[in-house]
Amino acid sequence: MSVRPNTPYTPAFFAPPTARSSYTVPIAIALCLTFIAFTALNAARVVLTLYALTLGAPASSVGVLGGMFYIFPLLLSWPIGALSDRIGPRRLLTVGAVAGTGALLLPYFIRDLGAFYVAAALCGLSIAFYHVTLQNLVGVLSAPEQRARNFSNFSLVGAMTSFVGPLIAGFSIDHYSHAIAALVIVAISAAAFVVLPVGWRFLPRPQRGKPKAAAPPDMPTDPGIWRMLTASAMVQLGTDLFQFYIPIYGHAIGMSASAIGWVLASFAAAAFVVRMFLPRLIKQAQPDRVLMYAFYAGALGFMIVPLFQHQAVLMLAAFMFGLGMGCGTPLTVMMMFDRSTAGRSGRTLGVRLTTTNAVRVLGPIVFGAVGTAFGVPSVFWINAALMGAQGYWTKRNARKRE
Repeated sequence: MSVRPNTPYTPAFFAPPTARSSYTVPIAIALCLTFIAFTALNAARVVLTLYALTLGAPASSVGVLGGMFYIFPLLLSWPIGALSDRIGPRRLLTVGAVAGTGALLLPYFIRDLGAFYVAAALCGLSIAFYHVTLQNLVGVLSAPEQRARNFSNFSLVGAMTSFVGPLIAGFSIDHYSHAIAALVIVAISAAAFVVLPVGWRFLPRPQRGKPKAAAPPDMPTDPGIWRMLTASAMVQLGTDLFQFYIPIYGHAIGMSASAIGWVLASFAAAAFVVRMFLPRLIKQAQPDRVLMYAFYAGALGFMIVPLFQHQAVLMLAAFMFGLGMGCGTPLTVMMMFDRSTAGRSGRTLGVRLTTTNAVRVLGPIVFGAVGTAFGVPSVFWINAALMGAQGYWTKRNARKRE
């Protein structure tokens, strides 16, 4: 498998952007769409989770609801990644905008757990088209010396959405209702229809005359990529279960929706802070070592939560967790992109998202059953052990590389 060369790379199937844009405008559009898509997703997860709990849904059913967000990303991320290598981002982003806007209309009109499952699945369909397309767009428009910075900015926007989304959801629920909160999310998603027409001419498009036929998506063979796939899966499992079970734990101890939103926002704030310094951390230490400490910090955050019920302490635990896991996603994405074959970065990132989304689907379902059988605190402690074990394994890999 050939590794990406240290020269600026623009796939042959992308027409270069205009000289006026100089790659800056397309990346800005990608970041703007990322903010819209993931703000809506993070708000939707809180709204649908709390809405289901108010209807009396048990932890196991809420776990299934959490898994529904990632059914389509699991099934479609790899094919969408291959498709983004062939046809460019325009049509794929449009499909994502349509699915995201329509998703939360269902819980506004239908107060039923089945409708919530469908809404969560449509949110997942939207993210399936958005996520790999936007990641690949940032990568292919970045020169090697700018890639760490641009992926860091991409992850910074993601951290902002993890901060803004739960706050919007919590305040909308407390001041209006769950149904109105769903409409607020619809309005956020619809903002993509303003951004896309404005930025349409700046986005890459397929070159005319280039054949669109391509070989079926192939699996990567580099063992380093497989290690990154495992690390990515663990980062995603920890991050999603922390964000998913904080509302459940908060609801169980009598916290308000706004207080739960503040705890989740503390995690997002920490992720934002650490990602600001990520390029500098990568220069000063090996990425594997940064990832090792990230897993250890995540384990500590998981361990603290079940021991306390005070909002301030839970916010501190969430901040500790965010400092750790905030490094994980951008690190693994950047390392996988750098190891991908030229012209197949979309496939490689699609494989990564397929792996992480398999964990995202199965994780809430499995741990929902664990939480129902053994109590919510057991979910936090089991994940603390998993994060610690992954940190130790990452340390061993770092020593082998050195």
